[in-house]
Amino acid sequence: MRRGIAASALVASLALTATACGGSDSGKSDGPVTITWWDTSNATNEAPTYKALVKQFEAANKNIKVKYVNVPFDQAQNKFDTAAGATGAPDVLRSEVGWTPAFAKKSFFLPLDGTEALADQGKFEPNLIKQAQYEGKTYGVPLVTDTLALVYNKALFKKAGITEAPKTWDELKADAAKIKDKAKVDGYWGSTQAYYAQTFLYGEGADTVDVAAKKITVNSAAAKKGYGTWLSLFSGKGLHKADATADAYAHIQDAFVNGKVAAIIQGPWEITNFYKGSAFKDKSNLGIATVPAGSAGKAGAPTGGHNLSVYAGSDKAHQEAALKFVKFMTSAQSQETIAEKNSTLPTRSDAYTAKVKADPGIAGYQGVLAAAQPRPALAEYSSLWGPLDTELPKVASGKESLDKGLSNAELAISKLVQDFSK
Repeated sequence: MRRGIAASALVASLALTATACGGSDSGKSDGPVTITWWDTSNATNEAPTYKALVKQFEAANKNIKVKYVNVPFDQAQNKFDTAAGATGAPDVLRSEVGWTPAFAKKSFFLPLDGTEALADQGKFEPNLIKQAQYEGKTYGVPLVTDTLALVYNKALFKKAGITEAPKTWDELKADAAKIKDKAKVDGYWGSTQAYYAQTFLYGEGADTVDVAAKKITVNSAAAKKGYGTWLSLFSGKGLHKADATADAYAHIQDAFVNGKVAAIIQGPWEITNFYKGSAFKDKSNLGIATVPAGSAGKAGAPTGGHNLSVYAGSDKAHQEAALKFVKFMTSAQSQETIAEKNSTLPTRSDAYTAKVKADPGIAGYQGVLAAAQPRPALAEYSSLWGPLDTELPKVASGKESLDKGLSNAELAISKLVQDFSK
């Protein structure tokens, strides 16, 4: 049987009482507090930087020890959900922005407003703080951010006589044809994943749901138009056909970094891998632009990234240590280090130093952040892409019509947000 936060709070209360009476809780003043941090970053490319920062924190805070645990990103959400509802939850979680409202709704996260962790709140990008909020309270401190952009091979574009990135999807189609003629490679390879297709909805001023109206809009006229544009980019001169296999992401990425396709839609988490490819040994060959606009003249992509959140079921001593740790990890100095080592995007303006912006990948993605759209404060929002991840590959590969796919997705989404109308 799962225990909720109320039960955890009772245990914490008893533990604190025991401490006050001379018990053996690890939060005693005469011994260090050990907090556990679940880091969900890439274990190979990113984790070493975070481990080094943990050591710096411990050196500066002798009364706090940090048990570092790297949890695979694709397992972390379910693992934390289970642990927070029972026992064994970490004191700090690197929470994907879409998880934050979901866990806040379950009271698994501690509200951070007015705490040490948010002492520098004014330094963070306002839309990122907004995205860490749920029902007026803030449940995470932004650690890294990201969004999608059109990334392109400048040399291949130049070979086709193209001097700037396309600003609309129609321009992209025309450029793809030129690149096929002149450079003999495909100009663009799109993804069948729902997260990547979201940019096409924004281009039509649409979304999967209208949170304010409590209405499912994935099958609306505007959404259909956006998905229609997305579908049209899998056929035509210089446009790579849809890949609906389990390894599609790797296929697209490999083709781009090795100069076999001129442009894709991708996020900054791949910056370090871009540079490992044969096409970008010269980092300056990497072009980064805002995703092309839709027929409504709008361009945008989802805001992604990760927050550091504190577990609400920890006792006071552990929470205080966790808050101090979160403040350190999200400081300007720490974010500068993370950006330099991992090529990820800081969440606060004072971390974009000259050294950080010397990386053309970071500088390029910083330039497209203005077009990023925060996710609405709906606990179920990120899960809405699940039904689309089932249907869109079928649509893209011709196994079902767009109308059928969106109808199926609409039905599945209605079960996730049962109080929303169609």
